[in-house]
Amino acid sequence: MSLSNGFLPVNKEEIKELGLEQLDFVYISGDAYVDHPSFGPAIITRVLQAHGYSVGMIAQPDWKDEKSIAVLGEPRLGFLVSSGNMDSMVNHYYVSKKHRESDAYTPGGEAYKRPDHAVVVYCNLIRKTFKKTPIIIGGIEASLRRMAHYDYWSDSFKRSILLDSQADLISYGMGEKSIVEIADALQSGLDVKDISFIAGTVYKTKDISGLYEYELLPSYDDMKADKALYAKSFKIQHDNTDPFTGKVLVEPYDHGVYVVQNIPQPPLTTQEMDDVYALPYTRTYHPMYEEAGGIPAIKEIKFSLISNRGCFGGCNFCALTFHQGRTIQVRSHESIVNEAKAIIEDKEFKGYIHDVGGPTANFRHPSCQKQLKYGVCKNRQCLFPKPCNNLYVDHSDYLSLLRKLRNLPGVKKVFVRSGIRFDYLLLDKDDTFFRELVEHHISGQLKVAPEHICDAVLSKMGKPENAVYEAFIKKYKKLNQQMWKNQFVVPYLMSSHPGSTIKEAVELAEYLRDIGYMPEQVQDFYPTPSTMSTVMYYTGIDPETMKPVYVCKNPHEKAMQRALIQYRNPQNYDLVKEALIAAGRTDLIGFDKKCLIKPRNMAKTYQNDRTVSKNGGKGKKTGGTERNKNQKNIVKKKKSTIRNNHSKKGARS
Repeated sequence: MSLSNGFLPVNKEEIKELGLEQLDFVYISGDAYVDHPSFGPAIITRVLQAHGYSVGMIAQPDWKDEKSIAVLGEPRLGFLVSSGNMDSMVNHYYVSKKHRESDAYTPGGEAYKRPDHAVVVYCNLIRKTFKKTPIIIGGIEASLRRMAHYDYWSDSFKRSILLDSQADLISYGMGEKSIVEIADALQSGLDVKDISFIAGTVYKTKDISGLYEYELLPSYDDMKADKALYAKSFKIQHDNTDPFTGKVLVEPYDHGVYVVQNIPQPPLTTQEMDDVYALPYTRTYHPMYEEAGGIPAIKEIKFSLISNRGCFGGCNFCALTFHQGRTIQVRSHESIVNEAKAIIEDKEFKGYIHDVGGPTANFRHPSCQKQLKYGVCKNRQCLFPKPCNNLYVDHSDYLSLLRKLRNLPGVKKVFVRSGIRFDYLLLDKDDTFFRELVEHHISGQLKVAPEHICDAVLSKMGKPENAVYEAFIKKYKKLNQQMWKNQFVVPYLMSSHPGSTIKEAVELAEYLRDIGYMPEQVQDFYPTPSTMSTVMYYTGIDPETMKPVYVCKNPHEKAMQRALIQYRNPQNYDLVKEALIAAGRTDLIGFDKKCLIKPRNMAKTYQNDRTVSKNGGKGKKTGGTERNKNQKNIVKKKKSTIRNNHSKKGARS
């Protein structure tokens, strides 16, 4: 049941307004309350509501006040807890571990409205007041920390979040199916400690005698003592993320405790996806935030459409394999078009649909037909290191969808701003989608993610070799020329990824020099939980091969690698020079067009010359003024010398 404003209850008065004495579930979120299908808490609460359960929302409770967790009273069936749409640590900190200045998921963008490790803090707060009430945790933070994991921010190896939070269950992945099964089990009268049979969940137990066909992982203590064991464990976990081929995983802890991960839930069918996105979302933030200026994050997604989930791209630095899985799940055209029509009716809509996509916009079907029956392959990727022979490449469905959307009355433009997998795009022998993408769906610049240009680094990233990106750029430019368009490519680049030394960072800088591009922003590799790259960062081992891999951990070296990508920035001069010396590439310091920087003193003279030139020699800027004064003084001295010489000559004569 929803209130007259369409939202779920946020206080006891609203619970009474619904004619209820007690809610079935109370959802606690680290985000402000936004009732939009791009927000995980909105989906889970609406799904439960659609199955007949009453749910209330406590958004961003004051974790320093125990009463804040009890404002809706004790729920009949349990508390649901998540950090929100982001991991709370990623939300709080840059990769440098410095605090972010704002939070797009908080009223007015204000920072620090949620605690570090929000799920653990919220759950422990609940346990102080409600000793036995079931707690189910979910969302990205719980999902990616469901087993023992490396925590970058504390530089430590942590236990499963299930243990540290004192929660009873984890609903991992997207959670729509598992949360309903959990609710039904609790409703039937089962004790939460007996709910051990639901796919897509993690539970703790001291008795595994009833399990069969499970994989026993190394114990937490053994992995903490030996990083190589953690690398092996993670590889096993990575190979068991598919509902068709995955096994139950068991991770031992001390005192005879086991953390058990059940196999993942099956992917949603198209009809199930449609049903989820057809629920009665208000599609905006709660009106209680108006005075604070609303929730900034809504601007990014208000006029965007989600068309798919999952990704078979398999990038090593991405956690999608662990959270959404590798099987593509899609909504029907009818479902997406209907949502677009609702967007068009919004009074703030200006005719532009900002995005139609998902994790990878141009994935609209499973990577191969075998996947639908047998699941994804355990020991191979679909696109890396080379495309699989069974890969099914076809953009016709996505193209048809985009055509329908751009022909809707009231729509001026439909943009594609989600990531485009360019290597997959090139594999399509039919250029129709590529041509129409360039002609209709780019807002001046297309964002793609080559990430690097050195094949040695790309192989550790799980990305295609640089020659593929070069072929894509060549074709993209050709299509733009044919259509008389002046559209650009904005490549996302990453510094300091495992496998990248100063040598590879210099090669990337040289590449940027040759194409005449300096990115405004650079992403330093961010070791977030449950990715292959993070395991490499922590262990120094590639889990795929169990061979050593170079890892840049020194903050100063990381700064040098990052500075090389922006070598033209004067503020980076010292770091770039130091990096070039360290790499033995002083040949790149000089005046040749191939050089990255000039020698420092000459660089200053060159800069002053440019300042004088820009000001027409009038010296309007400080550097120019001082230079002009110096020039005038030199002229005066020369004239004085000439006069003195003349007078001396006259005296002698």
